[in-house]
Parts: sequence; C-alpha cells; structure tokens
Amino acid sequence: MENREINGFLIDSFNQYGLEAGKSQGVCPLCSVDRQPKNKKAKCASYDWERGLGTCHNCNTSFQLHTYQRKGASEKIYVRPSQPETLYTPVQTKVQEWFATRGISNKTLQDLRVIEGPEFMPQTGKSENTIQFNYYMGDQLINVKYRDGRKNFKLYKGAEKIFYNINSIVGYDSAIIVEGEMDVLAMHEAGIKNVISVPNGATLNSNNLDYLDNCIDYLEDKTKIILAVDADEPGQALKQEFIRRLGAEVCHLVDFEDCKDANDYLVKHGADNLKIVIDRANQVPLEGVSTLKDVEDELVDFVKNGFKPGFQIGIENFDKIFSTYTGQFITVTGIPSSGKSDFVDQMCVGYNQKYSWKTAFASPENQPTYLHAHKLMRKVWMDMPDASDIGNDKWNTVTEHVNDNFYFIDMDKYSLEAVLRKGAELVKRKGIKCLVIDPFNKVRDVNASSDDVNRYTLEYLQKIEVFAKKFDVLVIVVAHPTKMYKGSDGKIEEPTMYNIKGGGEWYDASYHGILVHRDYEAKTVKAKVLKVKFQNLGENQAEAHFKWEPKSGCFIPNEPVMNVDNSSMPWD
Repeated sequence: MENREINGFLIDSFNQYGLEAGKSQGVCPLCSVDRQPKNKKAKCASYDWERGLGTCHNCNTSFQLHTYQRKGASEKIYVRPSQPETLYTPVQTKVQEWFATRGISNKTLQDLRVIEGPEFMPQTGKSENTIQFNYYMGDQLINVKYRDGRKNFKLYKGAEKIFYNINSIVGYDSAIIVEGEMDVLAMHEAGIKNVISVPNGATLNSNNLDYLDNCIDYLEDKTKIILAVDADEPGQALKQEFIRRLGAEVCHLVDFEDCKDANDYLVKHGADNLKIVIDRANQVPLEGVSTLKDVEDELVDFVKNGFKPGFQIGIENFDKIFSTYTGQFITVTGIPSSGKSDFVDQMCVGYNQKYSWKTAFASPENQPTYLHAHKLMRKVWMDMPDASDIGNDKWNTVTEHVNDNFYFIDMDKYSLEAVLRKGAELVKRKGIKCLVIDPFNKVRDVNASSDDVNRYTLEYLQKIEVFAKKFDVLVIVVAHPTKMYKGSDGKIEEPTMYNIKGGGEWYDASYHGILVHRDYEAKTVKAKVLKVKFQNLGENQAEAHFKWEPKSGCFIPNEPVMNVDNSSMPWD
C-alpha cells in the first residue's frame, strides 16, 4: 500500500497489524490470537481500508488498520515514555476485582491497554503500585496516566498532552468527549468505541486546553461531537469552552440525570441504559433563539448575586475605573505617538497573567513581528533582556510563554473579513480569548474618502460585534482620530470617540471606549474611560495615570497629588 492521505491524516505504507491489505474479510488481531488453534485463522472480521477501520463479528470490537500520523505536528520537543514490555499485561486479581466494582471487565482493560505496575508518586513520596492508562497516537506511546490506590494521579513528566484513546475516533463521523479514563472504559463496556477523554480533568479555568491544540486535526472532520462531561461547575466550564472552540453547530450534550459521569451511570443503570442516554444527547440550543428555560441558571444567579464582576488587567488604578466582559469589543483611540498600542499590549499581558487568556494581534503597524514579540517579552519579563540572557532559564521560560500565549496575524494585505476568519481559526486551534485589531484603518477595504462613511463603519463594527459574541472573545480595536487641532494653550486637544472617522457610529456601537493620551511635559500617560456600556463595569470620564517604564515597557501607576487648599473658610 502506497503512502497516502486518508481522512486528513498521513498513513504509513504498512498496516499496524500486518493484515492482508485489500482484503474485505480476515482475522481479528484482537481476539484471533486467543482462540482455539483450529479457529485462529477464521475470517471473523470485516476490513474497511478506506476508513482505516476493522470490525470483528466474534468479539464485537473495532480496531484500526493503519498507523496514522498527524499533519503539522507540534514543534515542541516532548519526552516519550518507554513502550511497556507487552501491550496486554493483565492486571492482577485484586485490581481486576476493583474494576469489576465499577462495571469494567478484564476484556475492556485489555482492549484499552490498561496495565499496572510500580511508579514513584510525588503525592506520597514513594513508589506505589499504580494503574497505568497508556495514551497512544497511532502506534506511538505518547503519555501515561498513573493512578495509585489513594486516587493520586500524575502524567508522565515532560510528555505531550493528548486525548486518551484518540485512535478510537479515526474514521468515525462522530466523537464523544468525556472527563476521565474511567468514563472511556465505561463507554467501551457499553459498546461505544469512538470516545476520548481529556488527560487532566476539568477546572474552572478551561482556557488552556493544550491537548485540544495538539489533537485538533482529529476532530475537524467530525459532524457530531457529543460532550459527556461532569455536571459540576468545572465540567460545565469545560463544556462551554469546547462549544466555543469546536462550534455549537456540531456539539451535542449529554444529561446524566442523577449521576455524576458515565462510569457512575454504568454502575447505577447498566451498559444498555448508558448507551441509551448517549444516543439521547441533545444538540446545543439553537443559536439566536432563547427561552427563559435556556437562561434560567443565569437568571437565578443574577437574582441571587447581581452582576458578575468584569475582567481586569491587574493594574490597581485602572482596575478601579474599568473592567469588561468577553463577547464585547473595546475601542481605543488617541493622537499619534500617545502610547495606544503599547497600552493595549499591557492590557493583553494583564489579561493573560490574571486569567491565562491567549491573544492574537492583527497589527500591521506593529511590524516587524519580532519587535512586537520583543515588546511583549519585556512586559512579561518586567525588564530589558540583553545578549547575556539568551538561552538562560528565564529567557527560555519567558520566550516559551510568549510563544504559547500570543499570536501574530501576518498578511500581505489585511482586510477585516480575512482577520476575522483567521481569528476564528485561532479560537478553534489555540483557544484565544482576545483579538486585537491595530489600527482599524489598515484592515478596512473600502475607500476612506467614500461619502457613506457612517454606513460602512457601522457594517464593519457589526461584523466585529458578531465575531466577539459568537466566539466569546474580547476584541480590542485601535482607531486613529481624524486630524486634531491645538487649543488656545498650544496643546493638541484630547480626542473623543466622535473624532474617529464615522464618529457617531463608533460611540454607539462600541461596548467601551478608552482614550490613551501622553503628557510630554509631565512624562506621563493617562487612560481615560470614554464609554462603558454597563455601569457595573466602569466609570465614564474617569482617568488612570501612569509612568511608562522604558526598560520593561510597563505602565506604572502614577496618580497626581491633589492640591488641597487648607486656608480658612469664611465661616471658620
């Protein structure tokens, strides 16, 4: 069989079990080896070479025919665990008995390559007997999850994070995502094969799903993705992030009713009922149409707790006057050389440090890219690295952090549509939560001298708003004002949002507006709130003042001292 591509994956020139290529019927590599000698060559399996799958009619399991390899694999260098001596080392009787209490048979353990063995566990500080879940991609062992008898877990140090059982979804139109390896085993027990698990459970902060980044190619061809995650708060946060990145149009949701997860459901209700509840998964509610039931949880939370606090950048004086939600966009304006782009960089670094948000920049004026990366690196470093720092531990840590959290959209010709398309791709592949367009006039592809400025401005801003809402992303747009004039004091007047071309539309459509203005005499910079859509998020016309630190490029709070007149009042 020649090297070729199937279902978007590269396959090797050999099949992984050495089966007869091109045959539609043959032996099963999973059960034939254990059968009676006279039946070892029985043709109990059907082969589908195009889809790369085999199905056995004797043991009722599916298996891969090819060794698949991802296109565009990560450039990072990962540690690989050693292959176990045998893929099917049976677990001991005691462990088998424990799995049996969770509804898991020994055959399922063998099918999913679950083994046991000693491993040092940092939680106990000694070697423990562990259950070992082997994470394969094709025929390569990528990672191992260890679990001891006290429910302590660890992944193989330095290994790449991928979904557990990722091979199982190749060739299927659908995939099921669960929170743990035990849930994968439970599904397999119920005859559901195309199921994968996140490697490290769910947390309330589900912004950084590196395993999804590493496996996104496996999911791109799926027309249906069933999210069978836990019903607790971290599980629901994970669900929302999957919907945001994979698309509501393909996602379906499982309700485990009175149970926590798939394994719990298997134990309480049995394999047949588990299969039924998965088959009943409902599509994510229709976008753009809501009923009270759809928002009841949010309604109850609002009645109990009021408005949720907005997201802040982590600089105290600015946080007092401004915050925001995702799904919105901010307009930042100011005269040339006022520090707009630099302050936006500071905001994005702040969101990253507080909330682990990743940001994509479409910044035609922030070129070349390496200089923009250097500006961000300084803010993260909080100093100016020099040649002696190259290659040391801090250099490697900071450069890796900037590489993993900030992305630069480089185009020969920028247009808003192209930027938003690339932004949507980065949401899916990298999980960005913030998109910066800097400046707006470099991405519009209409004639700036057009008489109908307000119309095209409104259309552009509506597209930005739709993008922000759809992907739950914060968009920051830097917009230059039109020509400004000097006042009677000889200083250039501070612009407002109405000074941007198409001004009225900018003020009306923007959720928030911020002015960045430099005082050259005092050598300070101020950020002034020009608009906040919701009163709980900020204070209109409030100001925060900063000194700009030249080595790090960071904005340091520098509030002016108020002059207080202590002279006697007439009534004293």
